[in-house]
Amino acid sequence: MNDTDSWEPRDPAPGHRRGGGARIFGHGGLRLVLLRLIAGKPRHGYELIKAIEEQLGGSYSPSPGVIYPALTLLEELGYVTVTAEGGRKLHTATDAGHAHLRERQGEVDALLARAAQGAAPRPTRPAPIERAVHNLRHALHLRLAGEPLQTEQIHAIADALDAAARQIERI
Repeated sequence: MNDTDSWEPRDPAPGHRRGGGARIFGHGGLRLVLLRLIAGKPRHGYELIKAIEEQLGGSYSPSPGVIYPALTLLEELGYVTVTAEGGRKLHTATDAGHAHLRERQGEVDALLARAAQGAAPRPTRPAPIERAVHNLRHALHLRLAGEPLQTEQIHAIADALDAAARQIERI
């Protein structure tokens, strides 16, 4: 898994959902959250995806490509067992899984608190600012995707961005 240690929610582009699964919870955090959910009651992978999405107020829905490898690792670590149930896998916490959760209770509580905080409604940017940010990103993308920039062009673009940032900070 390529987890990071930060919880930095970002607004997805309009019409897109957040992805990137494990990064939301930090290194090993997703596995702890999954184990906590499974310890509460045995669950299928899809149920876990929906439970996490619900806990985060719909702001993030982990992909199967993130969930299923984490579940496999939990099984390999001996924290869950898997039984076939109607063509689906039912994950159940083992005694070792429950013990692991008890040992890391403070960490699990902190992860869930951060997740709940991130799920709180956040103010959206006013439409004119959203449009302007989109236009800036688009212009940068087009310019950087074109012919290679000369050193003076690189510095001019950086200077323009720095000047805009300074001006915005003073408003």
